[in-house]
Amino acid sequence: MEYTLLIMKIHNFLLNKLLQERLIALNEQLSERFLYVTIELQELYLVEKDSIISRYNVSTSRYGKGNKEGSFKTPLGIHKIKEKIGDGAPSGRIFRDRIDTGINWSANSKEENVILTRILRLEGLEEGVNRGYGIDSFERYIYIHGTSNEHLIGTPMSHGCICMKNNDIIELFDAIKEGSIVIIN
Repeated sequence: MEYTLLIMKIHNFLLNKLLQERLIALNEQLSERFLYVTIELQELYLVEKDSIISRYNVSTSRYGKGNKEGSFKTPLGIHKIKEKIGDGAPSGRIFRDRIDTGINWSANSKEENVILTRILRLEGLEEGVNRGYGIDSFERYIYIHGTSNEHLIGTPMSHGCICMKNNDIIELFDAIKEGSIVIIN
């Protein structure tokens, strides 16, 4: 784990100047707390200034990286948390079309990768990368959310979203604000 954190700190340092330039070009600022997702490591980091506050195992798309609508791939680049959905819902609550169904997930369910517990809906900020016709992360409904497939967390298994264990998404949801930056790399 220390090796992973060291890699993350080095990677953050190298990306910092480039990231700052990209944010300035987008007329955005790096929020005090932001999220950094590394597809290669299947990890999400909650970062405050220059310190890693928390590290979570996640699952990104089983189809790889990409931004095209209908590709089921996880989009790269700079995003913002546009909506936080599910505050106060119990762990395991099923969401359909971003609406709390009032039903808790059961292990007897035959559905695959059900959206559970909390949703952080992402908006792409980079025109031509994750924003715009046919590639828009917001229109593609790209989320960070809890999953019914917790046993697969750490391996690519989603249809484009970033999936987390349900207790982890509750913790993260409470620790991050709407409007916070999310970098997917």
